[in-house]
Amino acid sequence: MFNAGKQGKVFVMAVLFFLGVVGIIGINTNTTYAAGAVVSNVGIVNYQLLMSQHPDTAKAEEAMNAAIAQAKSDFDAQSVNMNDQDKQALSQQFRQKIEQKQHELLAPINDKVMAVIKSIAEAKGLAIIVDKSSSIYGGQDITNEAGKMLTGK
Repeated sequence: MFNAGKQGKVFVMAVLFFLGVVGIIGINTNTTYAAGAVVSNVGIVNYQLLMSQHPDTAKAEEAMNAAIAQAKSDFDAQSVNMNDQDKQALSQQFRQKIEQKQHELLAPINDKVMAVIKSIAEAKGLAIIVDKSSSIYGGQDITNEAGKMLTGK
């Protein structure tokens, strides 16, 4: 169930989950063509990069790895004399605890990243922000500016 190879995968899956939520915002339908130039009120952001650059992400990953290691240890100790069905139920309980821990650790980081994105969007008059992975062409990339605001660099 839990092994060292999956520790990083759980964290990555959480980041991708939030990335997916933000990434499915939509496609620009408010493009204005003026004097041959495209004026867009769509912003582009690399959400995954911002989440990984946030100063609290390393601490969250460490805490997540510790929680996974503890869950594995607890599972191994508690499941010694259990049948397969009971082990599966216990495994599910530990997965739920890990998911809850993941949410507790990532939600504050996500909130901070989203607040920075929102403040930049409002300041620049951007009506919509789309994840960079969902964009093929156009839009104003605000990733660097958001990264600087998050990291203070």
